[in-house]
Amino acid sequence: MNRSLLLFATGALALAAWPALAQDGAGVLDALGDVFSDAAPGSDERASLSGRIIQLVALMTVLSIAPGLLMIMTSFTRFVIVFSILRSALGLNQTPPNMVLSSMALFMTFFVMQPVFEDAWEGGLQPLMNNAITEEQAIARIGDPFRAFMFANTRPRDIELFQGLAARADGAEPEPLPETAEATSWRSLIPAFMISELRRAFSIGFLIYLPFVAIDLIVASVLMSAGMMMLPPVLISLPFKVIFFVLIDGWYMLAGSLMESYVPLAGG
Repeated sequence: MNRSLLLFATGALALAAWPALAQDGAGVLDALGDVFSDAAPGSDERASLSGRIIQLVALMTVLSIAPGLLMIMTSFTRFVIVFSILRSALGLNQTPPNMVLSSMALFMTFFVMQPVFEDAWEGGLQPLMNNAITEEQAIARIGDPFRAFMFANTRPRDIELFQGLAARADGAEPEPLPETAEATSWRSLIPAFMISELRRAFSIGFLIYLPFVAIDLIVASVLMSAGMMMLPPVLISLPFKVIFFVLIDGWYMLAGSLMESYVPLAGG
């Protein structure tokens, strides 16, 4: 009860202080304007400067969430999950280290996403830097290649799920399944792409696990038949699993298969 009263009081104080916070924010903008410009308050130059300050803050915010955007809008998620499952299947706890797996997944992501990055640069960022388009146009053009990439690698069933949830939340009728990336909203596409990536990553991980589980079973059966029940089977099977993976050129096969599943669809 006391906790509920404390939360209620905190919320009431925050609402009561909101006008003062808004005034403080306006005061901060005016103070920064006084530092960077001698223009009179309310003038066009001062308004332009305030807009630039807001854009700078927005840019810093985008840069702070860039790692999250890298994971949710690219192929990084699938790569890093598959590599982690592979390490678990081999029975190696910290080899390769997390830094090595993450770096490998990152550079493979850059390789796969290069056509998307080039389309975003040529269509949106470069014209913006040349003052050929506005910020709103640049944001739309930068997002279009990523939207096409995610749409091409997302199951229609997953898109339909989140579209239906969004329609019910808005109190509207579910719309038909979109046939193009442009007709798909970001609200539905991003979570649908995420669960599609997770599903594919776990499916690949299951297939990776099977041969190593077979090796563990064979080693455990041999030890049991030899009467060495006190000897841990994992300790004996580990070198066999490692040499098996090396002999079949596992890194070549796995990296090639993962990237080939994206390259034909990259860039839409």
